[in-house]
Amino acid sequence: MGKDIRAFWTEDLFSALRVTPGFTLAHVETGSTPGFNGRKKDSAAAGAEGAVILSHLQEMLFANSKCGDNRKVLLVLQAMDTAGKGGIVRHVVGAVDPQGISHFAFKAPTRAELRHDFLWRIRKRLPEAGMIGVFDRSHYEDVLIARVHELVPAAEIEKRYDLINKFEQELVDDDTTVIKVMLQISSAEQKSRLAERLDRPDKYWKYHTVDVDERARWSGYQEAYQVALERTSTAAAPWFVVPADRKWYARLAVQHLLTNALNSMVLSWPAAEFDIPAEKLRLAATT
Repeated sequence: MGKDIRAFWTEDLFSALRVTPGFTLAHVETGSTPGFNGRKKDSAAAGAEGAVILSHLQEMLFANSKCGDNRKVLLVLQAMDTAGKGGIVRHVVGAVDPQGISHFAFKAPTRAELRHDFLWRIRKRLPEAGMIGVFDRSHYEDVLIARVHELVPAAEIEKRYDLINKFEQELVDDDTTVIKVMLQISSAEQKSRLAERLDRPDKYWKYHTVDVDERARWSGYQEAYQVALERTSTAAAPWFVVPADRKWYARLAVQHLLTNALNSMVLSWPAAEFDIPAEKLRLAATT
């Protein structure tokens, strides 16, 4: 008989991965597996069991929204290129009923979007009641890319941190559980994954020539992330930094964070709003 999957989890990931005062991004061991003492071969079973639990909780969240429950979840994924955001969406979020998921990948703002404040387009994509919303990149691009490429004045970047905190507090006040995840990959691992894309025809479509240009700004991005994490990891909407050199661990960790968030809601199936015995009699009388 196999090992109980729960035995592989040795630490609460909410505590192990959460950004708290004094956090230093450069100290994250990108190949580590905090809170999980299993190996890659154990991750398949752990992930499969976790998917069943996550799917069950997601369905209850969705069902309750049909009875007036306003609660929802927003998963924000940020990372350097190749860190595995797409894999999280496919293998973690993709394991639940798609009718309860809203997913959006934010690209460079359009001309129309640039005529509004930077949060305007974000507000349009927020999840509705009962949904798990997923942002593949998000409003944080406006304090990351904008900072590294000096797209706006430094004073404007400073204002945006406070605007983001206010915005996310508004989300929490509107019954949204916000889970912000940064997948932290090493420069060496990113280089290896980019090289693989150049070696495999089935991955050419993932490669962009600007990826090499952005690698030249690696230090700038790490500094930008450090500041963003420090300034916007709040009690209402904390950041979690997930070591991402091992894709299997990153997927397990995000699955675990989502499951814990849903468990904290203490969900149950909504009660029937009709007379059950009477409906059984009516059904039995039909041909």
